[in-house]
Amino acid sequence: MNVELRRPMTVQEYLAWSDSQAERRRTELINGQIVTMPAEKVAHARTKGAVYMALMQAVKSAGLPCEALPDGMAVPIDNHTAYEPDALVYCGDAPQPDSLIIPNPVVVVEVLSPTTAHHDTSAKLIGYFKLSSVRHYLVIDPEARTMTHYARGEMPVIMTEGELRLDPPGLSLKVADLLGAG
Repeated sequence: MNVELRRPMTVQEYLAWSDSQAERRRTELINGQIVTMPAEKVAHARTKGAVYMALMQAVKSAGLPCEALPDGMAVPIDNHTAYEPDALVYCGDAPQPDSLIIPNPVVVVEVLSPTTAHHDTSAKLIGYFKLSSVRHYLVIDPEARTMTHYARGEMPVIMTEGELRLDPPGLSLKVADLLGAG
């Protein structure tokens, strides 16, 4: 019996593999294995768009040296795991235009779907907070129309309306803007 064991892929190997793909597929590297992300429904895509727009506007209004980015950027968690959040905010020096990673996000956002909800609220929650730069993890549930705010060192807060303050970096957002049109 010939059994070939694959060694776990590193984040650098994963990024090189991802960059070499002729066809863009949404993937993440989890414990050294490439995991294809499921197709998205329109409601999910609309919510992601609303989140990105709200974050981008909040950064602009605050006049901070930060940038909001939509999905597509890898966030390395360790040598064998890199997640692709639905949106993020980083501050400070801008990455190179051809970079595939944002190593230092301050705010990370995931929009729940039935297939990702458990992972988004367990392994990713733990993983993102392994990064010292991450101060806020927002989990948006488009079906329940809720936003859960995990802030470093604080208890999670579930919101359906009102104003959300993200300090640092100093952003103010309306929860309704993050949830998008219902």
